[in-house]
Amino acid sequence: MDFERYDRIRPIRWEGDQLSLLDQRRLPFVVEHVACRDSEAVGRAIHDLVVRGAPAIGIAAAWGAVLAARGVDAVDGAAALARLAPALDRLQAARPTAVNLMWALARLRRVLAAAGADWAAVLEAEARAIETEDLAANRHMGALGAALIEPGSGVLTHCNTGSLATAGFGTALGVIRAGVAEGRIGRVFASETRPWLQGARLTVWELLQDGIAATLIADGAAAHLMKTGAVQWVIVGADRICANGDTANKIGTYSHAIAARHHGAKVMVVAPSSTVDMATAHGDDIEIEMRDPAELLSVAGTRTVAEGVQAWNPVFDVTPAGLIDAIVTERGVVMAPDRARMQALFGPG
Repeated sequence: MDFERYDRIRPIRWEGDQLSLLDQRRLPFVVEHVACRDSEAVGRAIHDLVVRGAPAIGIAAAWGAVLAARGVDAVDGAAALARLAPALDRLQAARPTAVNLMWALARLRRVLAAAGADWAAVLEAEARAIETEDLAANRHMGALGAALIEPGSGVLTHCNTGSLATAGFGTALGVIRAGVAEGRIGRVFASETRPWLQGARLTVWELLQDGIAATLIADGAAAHLMKTGAVQWVIVGADRICANGDTANKIGTYSHAIAARHHGAKVMVVAPSSTVDMATAHGDDIEIEMRDPAELLSVAGTRTVAEGVQAWNPVFDVTPAGLIDAIVTERGVVMAPDRARMQALFGPG
């Protein structure tokens, strides 16, 4: 397919002495980059949602580790790893649910432990590899996922899983891009995704850049939309996929999956294999990140709720494997996921 046409956005740019991150809090009306010159700045950017999306978080953390290594004097990788441990721990604590963050940092720890005197170069090369491999994986997943979709289908996506959430092209949005290019997808719907409005601010903006028409809906309108027969697939990303296929994703995904099952639509989860956590048996074992309740009490800085009202603000929910029709990764597709089918593709963990 024409990747130049459908792959124009890059949220993460390594500039040799700093990491430049497209500030996703300010989109779509302000396109601005945040310069991170040390690992602490990268950690803050991850926590504060300057950069978001599980793959992008892992990539940003990898470059944060490279920044942390600047100024560290060590004879080999093992010695460097000991000195870098506090910085790596701080990066890992920035967002606890996204397994890609832990996966990327664990990968860097492994290569550092085996590195010699050239450990700094090895570390930087590994961070670059994490980023370039993600882009290649996304393009492959796009083709695999699109092949499951009947021509002319309507699809609904939730949150943002596109170039902004990855090294480029996207996971679930990559499938949508590929499906549109191949004529398999006739109409795209995006739910707004409260409280940070990633669907409204980011997803429809991304699609607009590529010339893909998308219709925005309120989160609560999804079931009614499915009742009309306009949606054949709900296509979403993931922040963690368990050994049995249970999947953590942006809050509201579970509701969409329930509505899809009731109305005969299918659910596709698209994520790189780094999001698969075979060490976590099922969704009940996933730590669900809770964010400041104040995020629900205002919109764009303007308070919309009376003083004294309490709020509950989980960032993710868990969709049981039984509600998922397909999990698409760069390694392949798991249909009707369960523990046995997950192990067949990803091993016992």
